[in-house]
Amino acid sequence: WLALASVLTVLLVWAAVSASGLLSKNQLPSPMAVGEAFAYLAWYEGRSQLGVATMWSVGRVAVASALVMLIGIPLGVLMGASPRINAVLSPLIDPFRSAPVAALLPIMVMWFGIGEFMKIAFLFVGSIVYLTPLVRDAVRAVPEGYLTSARDIGATPWECVTKVLLPLAMPRIMDAVIVGVSVSWTYITVAEYVNAQEGLGQLIANARRLSAMDQVFAGIIVIIGVALATYQALMWLKTSLFKWETKA
Repeated sequence: WLALASVLTVLLVWAAVSASGLLSKNQLPSPMAVGEAFAYLAWYEGRSQLGVATMWSVGRVAVASALVMLIGIPLGVLMGASPRINAVLSPLIDPFRSAPVAALLPIMVMWFGIGEFMKIAFLFVGSIVYLTPLVRDAVRAVPEGYLTSARDIGATPWECVTKVLLPLAMPRIMDAVIVGVSVSWTYITVAEYVNAQEGLGQLIANARRLSAMDQVFAGIIVIIGVALATYQALMWLKTSLFKWETKA
């Protein structure tokens, strides 16, 4: 009820400011206008621009996130398990967490062109610089006592990683995955700004060029909604897989 009340409060304030005339309709369209734009984009003349755009964006985020997990998780585990590997790779990864990754877009356009590969690569880079250090930190957070006990009973270094560090770090690694996917959604509009035929970012960019701010707001709300749904789904998966960790 508190969550519902907060959303309704935002809608009421939005409607009041829009109706007050302090901002023009082009600067702040009313919730009703945004709702009408949403309906138009959702279905018009037998086609759903919003549905097609959402599927393209979800597909790009899914592919980029899969690649990030495939590469970032093993890399983070190795960095967490080996101080030497961490010493080599940390200076190449950690600074990018504070750097404006969006500034790399012109470089990626020069390197990879303006096709789908560039968009996936941009989302990949934007996400992996967050996921990999979080995975490393999750592995390093495992208490040293578990490793000592494993070594005392004859476990090899590989067994210490696969049977001690990795299982105990998995809940925190899942948190890293959630962060990585969420970061991809924050960059989707930037990735799709360049020569995208379909996608929520392309839909928003086209609407902005036409000064259709109601459609811009509708597109932004859809991105927030899909990102929130993805987050909730991943949180549910974490709760299901690691009940011992999430049990109150």
